[in-house]
Amino acid sequence: MESLEYTAQAESSLINGEVKLTIADDSFTAVALFDAAQIPYAEINALDLSDYRVTVKADSGAYVFSRMGQWAQPFFDSLLEAYNKAVLRSFFIKGNPILIAKGDYRYIENGTESCGTAPVYVYENNVTVLPPDLMARRVPLCFVTGMTKGDFELTLNLDTGERYTYAKLGYDTAPFADAVEKQIRAGREKSLKVITELDPSLTVAQASQLAKIMPEGAAAPMGQLMAIAPSFVAMLEEKLANTRAAEYYAALKELCDLSQIYIGVVKNETGEDSGGLGDLTDGGNPMEALGGLADGGNPMEALGNLTGSSDAPADDEDSETPPSDPYLLWLIAPSPCGNYAIVEFSEADTATFVYKTGGDFDGFARGLSRALEAISFKREVIRLTDEELRKPENADYYMAAKRTASLQFVRSNFASRIIHTNLEAWVAKLRSL
Repeated sequence: MESLEYTAQAESSLINGEVKLTIADDSFTAVALFDAAQIPYAEINALDLSDYRVTVKADSGAYVFSRMGQWAQPFFDSLLEAYNKAVLRSFFIKGNPILIAKGDYRYIENGTESCGTAPVYVYENNVTVLPPDLMARRVPLCFVTGMTKGDFELTLNLDTGERYTYAKLGYDTAPFADAVEKQIRAGREKSLKVITELDPSLTVAQASQLAKIMPEGAAAPMGQLMAIAPSFVAMLEEKLANTRAAEYYAALKELCDLSQIYIGVVKNETGEDSGGLGDLTDGGNPMEALGGLADGGNPMEALGNLTGSSDAPADDEDSETPPSDPYLLWLIAPSPCGNYAIVEFSEADTATFVYKTGGDFDGFARGLSRALEAISFKREVIRLTDEELRKPENADYYMAAKRTASLQFVRSNFASRIIHTNLEAWVAKLRSL
């Protein structure tokens, strides 16, 4: 079935005059008699309909479409629907929402407050708001540490300090709160199941505490885990001993305070290698990658050059063979001074990444856990350059980077990348950093 074609008068720096407009899954196209422009949804920062004029604000500039008469509203609605579907893809959201409402939203992220009115969706493991701009947000319920219910609003507090409030939902206020509470409980139950599968010897109290501090694969400090359940730590170390990360973990224990090293474990539900944590190599599939934005700037501006890639061969590319162990492990270790964090993954064909922490290593570790969950533990989380991130095949990842504060935070603190050549060279480079 062919897409519906709309006629409008265009005003922009790229195309002007009478145009024909068509809407596709990943972009919309404006075609004049002698010019044409295709605007990807990944580059659209806001949509607006006012006085029968549709305005599209994009990276390439503003596009104003007028003289559409009664077709202005249908065009805007169709464009917004396609745009929102693209945003949902970038948030890795699948399936149908459990509840849909509409109301006010208010965010506090990195000390900055934002607000507006938009549709609100409750999904299996998140609450998502879809305004027609960069303020779309997916709030993961696994990281919710507090919930406050008022007469006409509900506020979710995350362990990273972010706060999200939903208000003026009308008759949906109570059903919305009930749905959120139900999904939080379901997520806790899921985390508890994974923990007990990993270590069946855990007591009820131990399993409950571990599930609380390690939801959905979030990393937690070894010292805290040891205090709760030494058997669980022993099990994780046994798994690490059978991975490529074994000797690097041993080295990190010599370089860093073991009690402060964070470890995370996530179950690969599909049994496929494509959803793994590591794959931070020069090879691999660029579609399984996600960049981020430094606050207030273009994506990857703070990234700089990747250390360690010029004098050593890149790690091998992905193996097509699914992992034999369905559990994927990852480590976050502090430098002795606490100003840097070392991120190591247990899968083969990975590199080590080093980040600045600003002196708050625990805060960085929480932010990284949040960022990894946001992109569904896909690979090459921070490998892409600005140019690579903007390629058409990475459109979904570019959209997510624009709308996820934790990814912006992690990417803005990237310091260096160390390729795995041999352990001695790896340790030397790590010490130099």
